[in-house]
Amino acid sequence: MTNQHPIIPLPELRKLWAQQAQRLTPHDITGWLDYVATQAARWGADQELQACINFVYNNELCDPDFYNNLRTARRPKPPSLKEQALESVKRFELGQDELSDLAVIRRAIEALPND
Repeated sequence: MTNQHPIIPLPELRKLWAQQAQRLTPHDITGWLDYVATQAARWGADQELQACINFVYNNELCDPDFYNNLRTARRPKPPSLKEQALESVKRFELGQDELSDLAVIRRAIEALPND
C-alpha cells in the first residue's frame, strides 16, 4: 500500500477493526470485509471533516457556532433504540410496518429493566 495519501489509518487501527469484525461475524469473511471497509470509510470521512473544520477555523471564515453546527449536521447521532421502536410503532399504526419493525420493538422491550 502506498503512503502518499494524507488520510491513511494506522496499522494498529486496521488490526483493531479486523479483530472486531472477526468477533462480530466469526465465520463470514464477506462480513469482515464489509465491517472493515465501513469503519475505514467512516474514519476517513471524519478525518476529512476535521481537516475542513480546521481550515475554516484557521482562516477565521466563520463564527464559533459554525463548527459545532457543521459537525452536528454532517455527523448526526443515529436514532436511539427507543426512537427506532417508536418509529416502528408509528409505521404499525399506519399499516406500513415490516417484519424488521418487530425485531426493533423486541430489542427495545428486551432492553427495558426487569421490574
